[in-house]
Amino acid sequence: MINGLEAEMDQSLNIAMILGSIREQRFCDTVAAWAAAEVERYFQAAPEVIDPLHLNIPGLPGGSDHSAQSYRDKLQQADAFVVVVPEYNHSYPAALKVVVDSAKAEWRAKPVGFVSYGGISGGLRAVEHMRQVFVELHGVSVRDSVSFASAWEQFDENGKLRKPERAESAMSRMLAQLSWWGRHLKQARQMEPYEV
Repeated sequence: MINGLEAEMDQSLNIAMILGSIREQRFCDTVAAWAAAEVERYFQAAPEVIDPLHLNIPGLPGGSDHSAQSYRDKLQQADAFVVVVPEYNHSYPAALKVVVDSAKAEWRAKPVGFVSYGGISGGLRAVEHMRQVFVELHGVSVRDSVSFASAWEQFDENGKLRKPERAESAMSRMLAQLSWWGRHLKQARQMEPYEV
């Protein structure tokens, strides 16, 4: 980088992972466990997992482990996000919309990556809808994502991928993009707060 700024730049990133489902017996836990392990392996640090089942936010039927302010504080501390999103009826779940809409400035000028799952489309239609939402919130959606078509057939009874190579390759690409955007946007926010 110019003038040695790269050497001064804090290369570490705080990654928050948002789960997108609150259904009983949800498959989201299986996909999220795999994704969290991949994030930890890539960044050498576990992500901060944010589960709507444990958020006390108006519009969610969930628990009371974390208040809305505590949730927003976790988003504020994050430098980048991974959203684990299922596809419900060609889009994303209503609970995920509530979770995203319960914050605003905390998303700004930060990258967002997606891990999706579903039927034949693998959740890609949900991701395309989510990208529009994050653009409105001034989030930066990275290009690549990870998707699991017929996800319940891709994982075994222990939550392990039957054929992990393709998903691991896709995840590495997505996390590399998340890392690049995360590091550079973090530096940019430190140099000049994003207030446009």
